[in-house]
Order: sequence, then structure tokens, then C-alpha cells
Amino acid sequence: MIKKTLCGLLLSATLAGQATAAEKLTLVLDWYINPDHAPIMVADQIGAFKAEGLDVKIVPPSDPALPPRLVAAKQADLAITYQPQLHFFADQGLPLVRIGTLINSPLNTVITLDKRITTPAGLKGKKIGYSVSGIEQATLATMLEHEHLNPNDTKLINVNFQLTSALLAGQVDAVIGGYRNIEALELKLQGKDPVVFNVEDYGVPAYDELIIVANRDTITEPKIKKFLAALKKGGDYLHAHPQESWLAFAKAHPELNTALNKQAWQASLPLFARDPAKLDKARYQAYEQFLFDNKLIKKITPVEQYAVELH
Repeated sequence: MIKKTLCGLLLSATLAGQATAAEKLTLVLDWYINPDHAPIMVADQIGAFKAEGLDVKIVPPSDPALPPRLVAAKQADLAITYQPQLHFFADQGLPLVRIGTLINSPLNTVITLDKRITTPAGLKGKKIGYSVSGIEQATLATMLEHEHLNPNDTKLINVNFQLTSALLAGQVDAVIGGYRNIEALELKLQGKDPVVFNVEDYGVPAYDELIIVANRDTITEPKIKKFLAALKKGGDYLHAHPQESWLAFAKAHPELNTALNKQAWQASLPLFARDPAKLDKARYQAYEQFLFDNKLIKKITPVEQYAVELH
């Protein structure tokens, strides 16, 4: 009788353990951990993932080009990527679907240190540095045309990823591709007073900068919705306790406790999506059209095939 009772207790304990075992989920970041990932890091800090029954493994990528492809190959559950890239993935037929948004406004800017340039029209005859061909060239051309300037009236120079140093060294008169919450702050910390033009203010369709993608086959799995619920809790807590969250982040990642990251943490607060699951379908359609019009994608793909709003 005692043996049966003991067996029953052991079985109950085993079943209870299975019921409460956290479900594993792997999230691959777009880059090394930085203030752009604040809602994710805060969700982890406050135990929001655990409260949803998730054991989330947050992985910085060895190669920034890999995260979405790992999800497409089902080697990771979720990845952080960029809305503009998502349109390319859709055009290539990759089984990737946007299920959430981290930063819901463009971060891309045109930056100059020349105070005489007060609008993009002032870039006529100037040298402009860029890092990534394709989107940045189409973005700049749209901004210039918006200001009634022929894109050929400027000279584009590939400075690789040395945007700030190329500008400071005077190699170029302006750069495109610097983020408003990173490079613009970096220049200010170096004693400069940059002139910053936000791309969406000059004819470029607004878009979500950082998004979360899943494999099309997995978007109905309960853990995806649980992740989004926890992410919202992280974002809400971050907005309610920005300083406390920063101090916890800086303590957990002492190598990132820099003046630039501290300022970027604060500057990024208004840029985070307050409801990560929410989808602005019209915005995705407009950006898809922008890429198609600039011959950067071969066809128009219906939004439903690459972006969803999970309820």
C-alpha cells in the first residue's frame, strides 16, 4: 500500500514537472546585444518569458546575414531582421513571416556636419557616403527627387561601414545609413552638432526598422503568441522604468556600459512598438511598392504571405 502511494506521488510529481517545464524558444538577434534590443532584454530581466512558460535563448549571430536564414531552415524559432530585408526574402520565396515589431519607425537618416545644408536640396554637388548599395541609393534618390533635385547631381561614395569616420575626416560631405539613435548621438559625443534628415520626411515610405520573423510553418504555435505577450510586458516595463532598466542592463552587460549606449537607451524609448504584435498592412504594401518601383524586387507579393497579426 505504501509502495503504491509512493508510486502515485512520484507519478504526480513527474506529471507536474512536465506541466510546468518551460518551453524552449531560440531567438537570434540581428547583431550583438545593444539598446535596440531593450524590450527583449527587459522582458528577460523581469521574468516575463518565464511567466509565459518560456525558456528563451537569446543568441547574437556569428554573421548578421544568417538569422533569418536560420529561421527559414528551422534551425531557430525566431529572428530579428529589418522590414526592408523581409520584402527581399518574400521576393526570393523564403518561408519567413513577420510576427512582431520591435522598432516601428525608420532609423535611417542622412547626416551632414555642414550647417549650410538645411534640406536635402543642399546636397547638390556634394559627396555622399554610403555602406549598402541598393536600398540606400533608392532611398537617397527618392529624397533628392522630393526636393526637386536630380540624383545624378550628387556623387555617391562607398565608405563601407565607416560612416562616422568618413564624415569626421571630411572624405564626404554627408552620409546615408547612419541611425538617428546611434551615429547621430556618436557625433554629438565627439563635440559635433550634426544636421540630421529623417528619410520618411522626404518622400520615402515609413517602415518598421526592426521586426521579428518566424517560419511560415510555425506561426500558429502557442509559444509564438506567448513570446509576443512577454515582449509587450518587457516594453511596458521599460517605458515605466527606463532608468532602472538601463541600470540592470548595464550591470548585466558591463562591456556595454558606455556613454553612447546610455544615451541610445533613452533615445530609443519612443521608437519601440508599444504593441509588438500589431501590423500596419498599408505600410507594408507601400514599402513593397517603393521597392518594386525602384526595381529592387521582381514582383509584388501580397502582404498576407510575409506578415501577419496574431490575435
